[in-house]
Order: sequence, then C-alpha cells, then structure tokens
Amino acid sequence: MTLAVACALGAAFCFAVSTTMHQRAAKRQRRHHPLDPRLLLRLLRTRLWRLGWAPDVAGVGLQAVALRFGPLALVQPLMASGLFMAILIEAGWNRRRAGARDLLGATVGLVGLAAFLTAAEPQAGIPAPTAGAWWRVALGVGGVVAVALALSALVTGAARGALLGFAAGTLYGVAAALVKALTGGFHGDLRALVVDPLLPASAVVAVTGLVINQSAFQSGRIAAPLTALTLADPVVSVVLGVTAFRETITLGGPRVAVLALAVVAIVVGVWLAGTASPSSSGTGRVSPSTGGRPDP
Repeated sequence: MTLAVACALGAAFCFAVSTTMHQRAAKRQRRHHPLDPRLLLRLLRTRLWRLGWAPDVAGVGLQAVALRFGPLALVQPLMASGLFMAILIEAGWNRRRAGARDLLGATVGLVGLAAFLTAAEPQAGIPAPTAGAWWRVALGVGGVVAVALALSALVTGAARGALLGFAAGTLYGVAAALVKALTGGFHGDLRALVVDPLLPASAVVAVTGLVINQSAFQSGRIAAPLTALTLADPVVSVVLGVTAFRETITLGGPRVAVLALAVVAIVVGVWLAGTASPSSSGTGRVSPSTGGRPDP
C-alpha cells in the first residue's frame, strides 16, 4: 500500500507539470467546439504542448503502478493533490502570486477529499468488473458527460471551463478504472493484453477526455477547469470502485456525517474556483509570448 501511495503522489506531481504546459499551449489556440479534433491537431504542431507529454507519460506509468497495488478509491483521490501543485506552478510560470480564491477553492476541495478518504477507509475489491457492469458504467457516464457538455455551451469563462473540466475529469476517472482492470489482469502475457477489448476502450475514453480537457483550458485561468477535473476524477473513481470493482468503504456511525461534509467541501471547492473573477489571479500583464494577449 505504501508503494501505491508514493506512486500516486509522484504521478500527481508529473500531471501537475504536464497540465500547466498543456494549458499554456491551449490558451494560444483559437477556440473550438469541445469535441472538435482540429484543436488537437493544432496543438500537435506546438512545441510546448509536445514537451508537456514527457511528464505526462511519466505520470501515466506511476499511476499504473499505483493502481496495480492499491484500490481505485484510494489512488485517484490521492492524485488530487496535483491540483494545488498545478495552481502554484502556473502562478510561478506567469510570475505572479496565486489568486486567493483559487487557493481557497483548491484547499477546501482537497480537505474534503482528505476527510473522505480518512472516514471511508477504502479497501480493495475484485480485479475487474463484469461485462454487464462496464455497460452500466458506459451508459451512466455517457449521460453525465453529455449533460455537462450541453450546459457548457450555454455559459462562458470560468463556468464553461469548470463544466468542461468536470466532463474531462469524469472520463479520466473511467479511464483510470479501465487501466486498473488491465493491470489487474496482466500476468506477463503481452499478446493477451493487446487483444483485450479494454485496451482500445481505455484509449478512446482517454483521448475523448483529452480533447475536452484542452477545450476547458481555453476558458480562462487554470484553476476553474483543473479544480473541477481534479475533483471529479476521484469522486467518479470512488463510485466506480464501489459499484463496479466491489471495493468497500466504511459508512457506519458518525462517519456518514463526515462523508456528507466532505462531499459538501468538494462541491464548494469546485464552485469557488469556477466562479472566481479573472482579476483575482493577478494583474493581467501582457506577455510578448502570447501575441499581446493577457497572460492566463
């Protein structure tokens, strides 16, 4: 379990660095529809965006190891610590102080997640869900993501970024569940891994989440989409861990009240970051590197 915790925290840091680089590159592109692949094609020609994949790949490797040796309901919430790291990294990159509301939203959300993990005490379940369970996951997640995308078309700025971040985080939670099932069933047979239908399914879910994520990064500062993404991912992972992987969490006695307060804290954290005004993050200096536009 110690290895799983260490790898999850290492993956969180790698993803924080990668996310900051990708967000900066995405902000320089013309805005596209959340599912428009042209944004991804434009970003592929951007050096900063390509360099951002180095820490991202390292993070994926560490995440896979963590999921191999730890419950889904433990690993994904631990990786939410990357939220605070990313906000600080972005602020340092832009040579400004992190916005007070951004930090408050991230802190409240992370405290909620920490309280949830402490009270729930997640324990491992089965290595992989049944085919029927996967279909139920697909229908449920598909509906949630569709609603988030529809609502994002009605708003702008931080609210749009938060909704798109929530959709991306939901898909990343499913991708993590698919990776856990793949690593749990891997016993050294590469051929069996290649023909496993979960492999292309995880690729499709991850790429869809990636495209939506880049669109989210175009909507204002990093805090709104990243807070929603980082908090949606572990929440979805806990739900999938309990329902699909039959992992167990403790709900007896006063723990129910703690869990309820933790969920409220998570929601408040997302709301704080999603409703922050642009001026709360700095002075909006103009940088030559962004073609005369204000720094994100």
